[in-house]
Amino acid sequence: MSDTPGFATRAIHAGSSPDPATGARATPIYQTTAFVFDDADHAASLFNLQTYGYIYSRLTNPTVAVLEGRIASLEGGKGATCTASGHAAQMLALFPLMAPGLEIVAANRLYGGSITQLGRSFQKFGWTTKFIDFDDLDAVRQAIGPNTRALFCESLANPGGVITDLEAIARIAEAANLPLVVDNTMATPALCRPIEWGATLVCHSTTKFLSGHGNAMGGAVVDSGRFNWTAAGHFPTLAEPEPAYHGLRFHETFGDMAFTVHGHAVGLRDLGASMAPLNAFLTITGIETLPLRMARHCENAVVVAKHLAAHPAVAWVNYAGLADNPYHARAHKYLGGQAGSVFTFGVKGGYQAGKTVVEAVNLFSHLANIGDTRSLIIHPASTTHRQLTLEQRAAAGAGDDTIRLSIGIETVADLLADLDQALAKAA
Repeated sequence: MSDTPGFATRAIHAGSSPDPATGARATPIYQTTAFVFDDADHAASLFNLQTYGYIYSRLTNPTVAVLEGRIASLEGGKGATCTASGHAAQMLALFPLMAPGLEIVAANRLYGGSITQLGRSFQKFGWTTKFIDFDDLDAVRQAIGPNTRALFCESLANPGGVITDLEAIARIAEAANLPLVVDNTMATPALCRPIEWGATLVCHSTTKFLSGHGNAMGGAVVDSGRFNWTAAGHFPTLAEPEPAYHGLRFHETFGDMAFTVHGHAVGLRDLGASMAPLNAFLTITGIETLPLRMARHCENAVVVAKHLAAHPAVAWVNYAGLADNPYHARAHKYLGGQAGSVFTFGVKGGYQAGKTVVEAVNLFSHLANIGDTRSLIIHPASTTHRQLTLEQRAAAGAGDDTIRLSIGIETVADLLADLDQALAKAA
């Protein structure tokens, strides 16, 4: 193996090795709640964070640890913390940074559930969020104030297909001495690695492309290990003494692993949003084929998008893989010339026509997920984004006529035929 293994090699091997007890090549599912200590001193050193090891599966689990190592390797991060879901990952990413009265500056084109989480649910913690058009760099700069503690965006927005200018946003975050948090769920590290463009933290809903088969819930937070939490001067959770650990300072003690250690020792300990070992096992297995799947996802998506763009029943197609899309150049810069497999299109006839299409498909599955091997379809205005205002839905790219597709890895001719018959019924 070379000193720097390739992406596909790391997708299969990173974080894992044959089981030392049995020689099992596949990572075992350690379906246990707790782990036996060697003696009282060993137990004390684990609880004091003086020794690495396993205590309780809410905090750490060997199966989950393999997945954390693999995702961190693929993203180019220092460490990772896996969680029960993507929303739990976003909460765990922001938890050490925030306190009542502090704020987040977030892109206004995000997954609808993230807009609700950031804009409504987090208000109960005393956190506020300013939603800004991240294509307007001056507006982003102006939105940052003395109480801002993080910038948040998606590398490839769901469902609007917006590709964030990560390099430019990272420069703004760096100038303000703030961490940039990037949700990389839609692109995956197979297409985009935000840390290479200056991101501090990367979030995933591993439920989507990383597991890839629609059978395992999960999330992950990856830390770049590059942010100086002490020098920034306004992140006491990571820089100041922690009373629960006898005054230990996470950044001083653990250096570039401070955020990841805190995610387990405090975040998972107190919030409890832990990933189940079985879900970690399924996601580990799914990641092994991530490079192959993403190539096929993207290959099929381009064919479907071009077909729909020429269809008489379709008003518009928003896919950065098309040459006339305003984000086409960014797809080449940030996504290696690909644009993912999730995109939207507008069906002529508006809201009712959109509902008709999703009800008329046979091969596409009408459900609220993306990133499956199967092709998926949904009408965001009546489902995933229905809690938003008309203005919020428009900004997120989820208008009344919008249909979101997540293109799978089936034979593409079958996908075209299914969409054609559904559009004929809507027309």
